[in-house]
Amino acid sequence: MAKVLCVLYDDPVDGYPTSYARGEIPAIERYHNGQTTPTPEGIDFTPGELLGSVSGELGLRRFLEEGGHTFVVTSDKEGPDSVLDRELPDADVVISQPFWPAYMTAERIAKAPQLKLIVTAGIGSDHTDLKAAIEHGITVAEVTYSNSISVSEHVVMMILALVRNYIPSYQWVVKGGWNIADCVARSYDIEGMQVGTVAAGRIGSAVLRRLKPFEVGLHYTDRHRLPEETERELGVTFHPDVESMVAVCDVVTINAPLHPETEHLFDEALIGKMKRGAYIVNTARGKICDRDAIARALESGQLAGYAGDVWYPQPAPEDHPWRSMPHHGMTPHVSGSSLSAQARYAAGTREILECWFDGRPIREEYLIADGGRLAGAGAHAYSVDAAAGSSDKPAT
Repeated sequence: MAKVLCVLYDDPVDGYPTSYARGEIPAIERYHNGQTTPTPEGIDFTPGELLGSVSGELGLRRFLEEGGHTFVVTSDKEGPDSVLDRELPDADVVISQPFWPAYMTAERIAKAPQLKLIVTAGIGSDHTDLKAAIEHGITVAEVTYSNSISVSEHVVMMILALVRNYIPSYQWVVKGGWNIADCVARSYDIEGMQVGTVAAGRIGSAVLRRLKPFEVGLHYTDRHRLPEETERELGVTFHPDVESMVAVCDVVTINAPLHPETEHLFDEALIGKMKRGAYIVNTARGKICDRDAIARALESGQLAGYAGDVWYPQPAPEDHPWRSMPHHGMTPHVSGSSLSAQARYAAGTREILECWFDGRPIREEYLIADGGRLAGAGAHAYSVDAAAGSSDKPAT
């Protein structure tokens, strides 16, 4: 029998919900590329419930305990005295979410000799030291595509919120005002703007598809060029590097994985090559942007706005400059954790566990590392250099 250690974010401050705003969520059976949504043999939750917090337990407790497994759930994940570190030495499986990651560093992996499987409930496994996982023969898996559309919707929302100056306008209403001039002094139409994505994988391409009806110019840069027919369908222009793309864009959205090649990619030099008054939306990873360079660019006016839901470190300290810099639209890391997405990534996590316990192959598209090598989605998203160590470790 296995010990499964699951790290999830805390419950709502007012307690775990007893009811929800909606009685149901739409049933999605396939994603845009034809891949089926998770197909576990069963689930022990109602889609639309809060599953990603400690009390939600990803809907896994009954399944695991009926199978004779030990299931430990905690939100306490930082420092040597954390529940994560205390429970890790004899854990067989570790599960966490990108929104509240269990940072599986080389040091932690070395202290967990029984560890065989690391699962990301969602997408993005850069909180795991892939090189260390590979060296120890640990399988790393995530629920690929489960919340890609959720994130892409969040990106479009944030682009519109920045360009139309929505958040300050809303705040005037909350304060009892009717200050139309103040609201519109920084408000523009997105129509006719040039919008580019750094990476056009599942999330980036979904953003492009959703933005096409807005009659904007679309651009992208990626290590893997889209098929010619896809470029024609979207009317999108390919750029061989980030520098050439950002120079022509009014809005840049970042949808790339974090690895050594993308860490601090948007530094002062690159931001200086952007149009003055451009916008950046980053729902990928906080460390892709230089923290202080972003704040300075907003203060100087080089950037007109910055929004996103990814920070470094996470959770962000109270004095993080992104909380107080001007013209931002930051949120906690929530873009991929809607209740709709939770139903999919909880089901996908169970599917992965069912396969693991039964000795059946895990879906290829869910694999990041397997059998001592990058595999599946990991072989596409990460380079060999990326496996040399996680870039998204907590600050020390």
